[in-house]
Amino acid sequence: MPLPRLLPLVLLGLLSLLCLLAALIYGLSWRPAPREAAAVSCQGQAPLLQPGQALKVMTWNIQYLAGKGYVFWYDLADGSGPDQRPSREDLAVTLDEVVRVLRDEQPDVLLLQELHDGARASDYQDQLALLQERLHDLYPCSTQAFYWKAGFVPHPRILGSVGMKLATLSRYQIERAERLQLPLIPANPISRQFNLKRALLVSYLPLRGGGQLAAINTHLDAFAQGDDTMQKQVAMTLGLLDQLQAAATPWLLGGDFNLLPPGQYQRLPAVQRSWYAEHSELQQLAERYPMVPSLEQASGAEQAAWYTHYPNDPSVKGPDRTLDYLFHSPQLTRLDAQVRQHDTLGISDHLPVLARLLLPALD
Repeated sequence: MPLPRLLPLVLLGLLSLLCLLAALIYGLSWRPAPREAAAVSCQGQAPLLQPGQALKVMTWNIQYLAGKGYVFWYDLADGSGPDQRPSREDLAVTLDEVVRVLRDEQPDVLLLQELHDGARASDYQDQLALLQERLHDLYPCSTQAFYWKAGFVPHPRILGSVGMKLATLSRYQIERAERLQLPLIPANPISRQFNLKRALLVSYLPLRGGGQLAAINTHLDAFAQGDDTMQKQVAMTLGLLDQLQAAATPWLLGGDFNLLPPGQYQRLPAVQRSWYAEHSELQQLAERYPMVPSLEQASGAEQAAWYTHYPNDPSVKGPDRTLDYLFHSPQLTRLDAQVRQHDTLGISDHLPVLARLLLPALD
């Protein structure tokens, strides 16, 4: 066939191939709305929060029940970690350990990050469902939101499905919840479809006598140095908190922020600093609203008691930085707080942060 006649056929074939590729990517990936309702499940008659009561809150990144026996490929800055997934046995042991700690502490509101659902790396477990089976008597209400979801990720160390959630469990009634999409890391159109899509999960707990408490759960980006993603995510979070404040709605916020408090960056070895900015974006939140741990606690002489991260890096011999926090509106009063370190070092690369907060009384 003469070349002039063959060329249109070749171009048509390439166009068809591109269309098929685009359809495949579209079918395998996930595109959440900027703001959408999150499903709420309440089994039985959950009680209402009481104005003026004390509320125990915990935030914990449970690292998809993987435990501390691994150095995963993404745990080292150069991507050279040897491990790709935990064993089935370690997933089961870590589930037992998480349940042990939660039953011992019994927080009223529990904010969890990094729960897998349908991920190849954890045998397609629904880890929230596994926890609920073991904790149904404590937490009648829950809500959840994905922040990573794809039928297949073509990364050589993944090559399968992913699914990762935020989950909020409550002893008290949750009236409604919503997922708010955070700004995304800049990426090409194909990579963006398969990247994590970080979010805020906002749960609204009604108060007896009227009003509500907003409980916000999040996990900010971990690989965003070199661009302004963290600034944008913090700014959006602050915007939500300011809206709640303006509406006189009491709130609490917890999660894995992947942000250091002032002063800790300089204490880290140079090889560990690449994950963080020298001048932490956390300062913007800490200057506006009460934080657990406080800046004084997280940056002072006793800061080791407030470390929440124990990296999966053989060069790090124990918890050495603070990345997980609880914030709360000025309407709530902090009664006490701690990082549970003494028996949680082998469960996750993050440690649970707890606080007891006093809700405002009715006027």
